[in-house]
Amino acid sequence: MKSQRLYYTDSYTTRFKANIIERVEANGRHAVILDQTYFYPTSGGQPHDTGRLNDTAVTNVTIREEDGAILHWLGKGEIWFDAVVGIIDWTRRFDHMQQHTGQHILSQAFLQTAEAETIGFHLSDNSVTIDLNSLDLQSEQIEQAEFLANQVIWQNRLIKVRWVTAEQAQKLPLRKIPPVREGKLRLIEIDKFDLTACGGTHTAATGSVGLIKIIKLERRRDKLRVEFACGQRALQDYRLKNSIVNNLTAQLTTGAPEILTTVTKMQVEAKENRRLIKRQQSALLKMQAQELWDTAVKQGSITLINHVFRDDELDLGQLRALSNQITRQNSQTITLLGIAGKKSFLMFNRSSDAPGEMNQLLKVAMQVLGSDAGGGSAMTAQGGGPAADTDKVKQAIDRAEKVLQGQIR
Repeated sequence: MKSQRLYYTDSYTTRFKANIIERVEANGRHAVILDQTYFYPTSGGQPHDTGRLNDTAVTNVTIREEDGAILHWLGKGEIWFDAVVGIIDWTRRFDHMQQHTGQHILSQAFLQTAEAETIGFHLSDNSVTIDLNSLDLQSEQIEQAEFLANQVIWQNRLIKVRWVTAEQAQKLPLRKIPPVREGKLRLIEIDKFDLTACGGTHTAATGSVGLIKIIKLERRRDKLRVEFACGQRALQDYRLKNSIVNNLTAQLTTGAPEILTTVTKMQVEAKENRRLIKRQQSALLKMQAQELWDTAVKQGSITLINHVFRDDELDLGQLRALSNQITRQNSQTITLLGIAGKKSFLMFNRSSDAPGEMNQLLKVAMQVLGSDAGGGSAMTAQGGGPAADTDKVKQAIDRAEKVLQGQIR
């Protein structure tokens, strides 16, 4: 036995009486089927209602596929009495009514201003979107559709529900006719503006939608996804963005119309500054490389560089670049470099014609730091350890150098 879907004719009732006609259990969850209900089940792109049956929470509402019965899924516990009082969460219900009605208005507006047909609709707790069958809409067409949609809202046109047969529907100017399995089609009619088949909940007049604001456009293969907000969601979106704009104007000491120009200018300047810093860092690394080379220990034809930096002098990337620069530009060269600070780091490297097994040296040094992290090859090896001061890292590198002396001989 199916429930009477009372929300089909009345979206505003939030409290009603009903009787349980069936109890269902699945995967440890309990649901009930009522003889009549105002709870809207997830369908047609619109999420379900929530609320209570007596003192038990209704957390989800679905349609049973085999017979179309509406399942009211319960939170904790079961309901033992057959007679229940249902209470709909009005805040959630009205939000869905605003968004869904707004979708009807916006879809018709796009059809009239851009001949763009809505081929998809999705409403969630965080967003509402429609998919249009056109990718080449111009910004003027987007604005025209939004303006027309809001004009219809402010005219506060009546919205009516009526039922027709499939044969009757073929003779009406419906925006879209869905396939009919059985029975009649439920039509939502916005006075002298839109007529379409729909099973969702809607406001009684367009004025209750309040406002429609298009938020984002996204091209997806052969369709254009339009994200928008209506009513309370539009107000929340405006509050957030207005707050951001006000903070930016205060920080940048500029007016709202000039924010984009100011930020663009700052981005250009920041990009140029990054280039300048990169050039300066490159020049500094060259100077450091030369200084390390000039002060290095020479053992016959071998040049050995043993040095520790503080973490406020070089970061890991700069240390790696410095080590590579020295060993690539100089033959018969070995660099045993480290960073001391909140985290210790070792970078051992050699030129291709220099002796030594860097991965073996790293293991010895990391033991001094109390870590087994890191690895590498005979030519290059690196590893990170816990916090260590300069003396501790120097001690680790000196231990590796002693082992290296044996490899050189």
